[in-house]
Amino acid sequence: MTENQKDIVWHHATVTRTRREALNKHKAVNLWFTGLSGSGKSTIAHAVEEHLHMMGCRTFVFDGDNVRHGLCSDLGFSMEDRSENIRRIGEMANLFLQAGVIALTAFISPLEKDRQKIRDVVGGDHFLEIYCACPLAICEQRDVKGLYKKARAGLIKNYTGISSPYETPEYPDLRLESGSESLEECVEKVISLLRDKGIISSLTP
Repeated sequence: MTENQKDIVWHHATVTRTRREALNKHKAVNLWFTGLSGSGKSTIAHAVEEHLHMMGCRTFVFDGDNVRHGLCSDLGFSMEDRSENIRRIGEMANLFLQAGVIALTAFISPLEKDRQKIRDVVGGDHFLEIYCACPLAICEQRDVKGLYKKARAGLIKNYTGISSPYETPEYPDLRLESGSESLEECVEKVISLLRDKGIISSLTP
């Protein structure tokens, strides 16, 4: 706690997370999609959100590129800035959970310690780590932005999978073989996980 935080007191609202979840008819959770660039994180997250939205769930997707246009526009791609980027997203996702929303976050988040910090912030029962496992060769084939090509040529520094490490989750809540499984298969596995965890009702269409 910093000196400036000593006089700050958390205000407890009368409309609680439990009441919001009851109104939404589902629990709040953070679906944390992690994996290399090109592994399908954002594509799967948005497809899952579309599915949940059609089921009547309250959702929001935090996409890696999108948040760097605003919330994290002051950050670069050093390991320190990447950790701060993830910290901010975790805190924001936690606020969305308090609002009773299913928060889907699609970030490379290469370091295990950073992902663990988010789990600690939102609470282990409300954090589901989804690892999009995709071979680097396939990620490079999907390189529509040409970023891997630039990284290979040394034009981009600290690029995950090329010049910067990615620490594979040892015990993710769900592992998607996003290099070989179809988008539909990946979405169905995520929805099944949410049903199994009691986040959404087994009776929800």
